[in-house]
Amino acid sequence: MPVRVFVFWLVGSYRLHPWGLPTMVFRLATHADVPAVLALLRDDRLGVTREGTELGPYLAAFERMREEGRNHVVVGEVDGVVSATYQITFISGLSLAATRRAQVESVRVASHLRGQGIGREMFADVEARARAAGCGLIQLTMNAARTDSARFYEGLGFTASHVGFKLYLGQR
Repeated sequence: MPVRVFVFWLVGSYRLHPWGLPTMVFRLATHADVPAVLALLRDDRLGVTREGTELGPYLAAFERMREEGRNHVVVGEVDGVVSATYQITFISGLSLAATRRAQVESVRVASHLRGQGIGREMFADVEARARAAGCGLIQLTMNAARTDSARFYEGLGFTASHVGFKLYLGQR
C-alpha cells in the first residue's frame, strides 16, 4: 500500500496558501474558541438539527477533553477568525500490531469557505499531528448522509473499510 509522505512536521501552527488565497493557521483550540467551534458545528444541515445553543454543556465538555490529554479540538483561523475545526483523539491499542491511531471527528469548514482547498489543507494538518504523535493510522467517522464528504475523504486516500454503529445512552 503506498504511503503519502508530507515534508513538514507540525510545531505550533501551520500556515496555508502562501500564494495569495486565504491564509489558514491551525492551532489547538482554547476555552475562548468554544463559541466559534459551536457555530461551525451548527453551520450545516445536520449540525443545526442536533447541536444545542446553550454554551454551558460545550464548555464543560471542552474542559473534560483538556483533562484527558489525548483529545484535542483544533481550529483554523483566517485573518484571526476561527473558520474551521476538527477534533483529534490519539488512541493506543493492541489491534493491528499495536498500531497507535488518530481518531478524527467533528470536521467543519465555514460554509462560505468550502470548496477552496481548506479541507485538504486541514487533513495535511491532521496527518502531521498524527505522525508527530506516533500514529500509524488515521480513522474518522462521518454521518452516512454526507455523501459529498465521503467522496472528499476517498479523494484524500481514505477507504471505507469498516461499518460503524452507535448506541445512544440517554442524555448526551
